[in-house]
Amino acid sequence: MSFGHKHILGMDQLSADDITRILDTADSFKEISAREIKKVPTLRGKTIINIFFEASTRTRASFEIAEKRLSADTLNISASTSALVKGETLEDTARNLEAMHPDIIVMRHGHSGAPHYLAERCNFSVINAGDGAHEHPTQALLDLMTIRDKKGTIGGLTVAIVGDIAHSRVARSNIIALNTMGARVRLAGPRTLLPTGADRLGAEVFTDIKGALDGADVVMMLRIQQERQGSPLLPSNREYSRFFGLNPDNLQRAKEDAIVMHPGPMNRGVEIASSVADGPRNVILDQVENGVAVRMALLYLISGGEKMAE
Repeated sequence: MSFGHKHILGMDQLSADDITRILDTADSFKEISAREIKKVPTLRGKTIINIFFEASTRTRASFEIAEKRLSADTLNISASTSALVKGETLEDTARNLEAMHPDIIVMRHGHSGAPHYLAERCNFSVINAGDGAHEHPTQALLDLMTIRDKKGTIGGLTVAIVGDIAHSRVARSNIIALNTMGARVRLAGPRTLLPTGADRLGAEVFTDIKGALDGADVVMMLRIQQERQGSPLLPSNREYSRFFGLNPDNLQRAKEDAIVMHPGPMNRGVEIASSVADGPRNVILDQVENGVAVRMALLYLISGGEKMAE
């Protein structure tokens, strides 16, 4: 049965069955990373272009590793080395790339909707690697994989997402994904970092971290995204850490077997104490590892890998 999606643009396009299928496929790919020779010929002959107009370490490296482990031909383009710095439009850049017949474009862009714009105008598949403050679907999928790995299920869990919710594409994608999979979502942050109408996103909203952590199965911390704020929205990082930073004391409010997550990059001592980030409950590096497997799964599925395997 074909996957049925040409693009991965946001979590709202994926049903619970779609998500389960992606996670199951990622599970099957995960062992490849543990092999002595970490490569399979699954996407041999496919061409994938990674276009990143914003800084990235984990997402960009994870996609490139995933592509190479599937034996795809890859090309990396950043904003500083593209013709956009010479005044070329995004659409003209895409049209020129399309003339070279790539199969997939992986795109990160500072403007919300940029990957959707490309997907509407070009023939290749598009994967959204983060668009402005809108969505980051592959991060949400690797988060779901990590939760399922560690807790055995997703449905029925209570997940607290704490931090700069208003400017976080990770938060938005996770809210949609977790609701789709039947989890209960709590959001916590200062009022200035909570989006207008946050209660309509399908989550319970808190303006203090303690209530959000009470009895939580999963705690997901987010950094303050100062690069997306037009003006300072907090008195100081020290005050933020005092009231909204995750530390060993307030973590005790969560369940004893609660896991701690963070999409990175972390600002230690601000939203998360080093003792928690490096402590026994953290699954942050598991998230990074699962990111490769999830992105392998997505590349495989939207490339029609299942048809090729028949």
